[in-house]
Amino acid sequence: MERLAGKIMLSSGFGRTITAILAGAVGALAFPPFGFFAALFISFTLLVWLIDGTTGSPEGGVWSRGWKTFVIGWLFGLGYFVAGLWWLGNALLLEADEFAWALPLAILGLPACLAIFYGLAVMLANLLWSDGWGRIAALAASFGLIEWLRSFILTGFPWNTVGYGLMPIPMMMQTSNLIGIFGMSMVAVFVFSSPALLGTKKGMLPGLSIALLMLAAHLGYGANRLQQPLPVADDALTVRIVQPGIDQSRKMLNEDRAEIFKEHLRLSALPPTAGQKRADIIVWPETSVPFILTQNPDALEEIAKTLEDGQILLTGAVRMEDAGAGHAPRYYNSVYAIDSQGQIIGATDKVHLVPFGEYVPFENVLRNFGINNLISLPGGFSPAVTREPITLPSGKKLDSFICYEIIFPGEVPSDIATSTAIVNVTNDGWFGNTPGPYQHFQQARIRAVETGVPVIRAANTGISAFIDPLGRIVAGLDYGQKGIIDSTLSSHATGVMTADMRQMHFWLFFGLLLVIAFISRIGLMNRKN
Repeated sequence: MERLAGKIMLSSGFGRTITAILAGAVGALAFPPFGFFAALFISFTLLVWLIDGTTGSPEGGVWSRGWKTFVIGWLFGLGYFVAGLWWLGNALLLEADEFAWALPLAILGLPACLAIFYGLAVMLANLLWSDGWGRIAALAASFGLIEWLRSFILTGFPWNTVGYGLMPIPMMMQTSNLIGIFGMSMVAVFVFSSPALLGTKKGMLPGLSIALLMLAAHLGYGANRLQQPLPVADDALTVRIVQPGIDQSRKMLNEDRAEIFKEHLRLSALPPTAGQKRADIIVWPETSVPFILTQNPDALEEIAKTLEDGQILLTGAVRMEDAGAGHAPRYYNSVYAIDSQGQIIGATDKVHLVPFGEYVPFENVLRNFGINNLISLPGGFSPAVTREPITLPSGKKLDSFICYEIIFPGEVPSDIATSTAIVNVTNDGWFGNTPGPYQHFQQARIRAVETGVPVIRAANTGISAFIDPLGRIVAGLDYGQKGIIDSTLSSHATGVMTADMRQMHFWLFFGLLLVIAFISRIGLMNRKN
């Protein structure tokens, strides 16, 4: 290990650049559908040695070394995000004549921008870098801070946050209830970076010991929490998820819309699956209704004929709102609640829209360059001002998260514990059978664990599932399957931390790592003097 560490630290030029990119790219194997979390041990061990080689260089001053470490972090991030997000380009190929030119922007441009965050993380860690295990603490703290910032700067995109790499199975998901995904990112970076100490020896015993204790506590807490019983109440909702499996290219054809609607109705009308009661709620995926529902009373009548008395349909649909004389109508990506009489009894709109998918930022400027959003609506979608739950006639509440809204932990309402379940409707058919839908699904599972609330996930082409409050899949349909799932919802998990408590624990952990890194840095400076 010492020989390999020395070789990496002393590398330069093209070899050093390739090593940094490959180190990041290998880390993508930790995320679904692979779930090989040990890959991040390779990634972060190499990253530590690359930083060692930069900070140990006698050339240049503080700013020069800071820039060099930024470049190392940026190259690492470029490999990480290209390997983890290449599948985004698949959405552009559905209308290749119009959008193929943007493939390099999706496959390389977005990762290059996201890599700036990792460049900053490494540059910040460099300020408190030392030669012992304190540098591992510095790297963990800086990544935790930067991953938190990545969740909201420029609308945010916390996809494949490092912490997810340490949570491939339910037993390894439970600690997120205590410290959230950004706290988990600090644990992950510390643990995954610790083997680097084997190559440099200094601080090896305390650093590896603390990493092993962290990992043992993480696993032990998870194993203990999974022993928690999750009873089903007498008045628990029985829910049906419809996964129609409609290919996205077909959804974009106007002539197929009536048939697509009938497929949803046919699946909804199937008898209950073995051992299940009749569904109280039926859930269709995002934009399942292929027309403006309020302009089509015949469709509402067909829904009423399909639903049995007392049943309610939750469906993704485009909602149109009149903006007044002289103004174009506004369109919203919404979820409707429709009763068995065909009446719309509730609706909630998407708050966090997808840039360039559902709207164009700086539209007045960018449209002059021919840049349009993927979804063909005049002016794109409008965002809702606030997130509103759907309240059922029984008084039970369901909080809806449309598509990638589920990846933003900061957007979960503070009163989520008062809701019966989280409903996540999505259409991952844009991305085909690539890592994207699997990564999206994992992040929905972590929201269940963090909040202690079950998740009902309806995806057009998959993955649809009932996820219990401990992140376990109760029942599901894999990607590409067509069908239904019936299940009765369990109660909430007990002993759940509130979002405020998780945030407090995150900052306390961040502060502790910062103190360790600072003390280690001061010790190094004193030894040099």
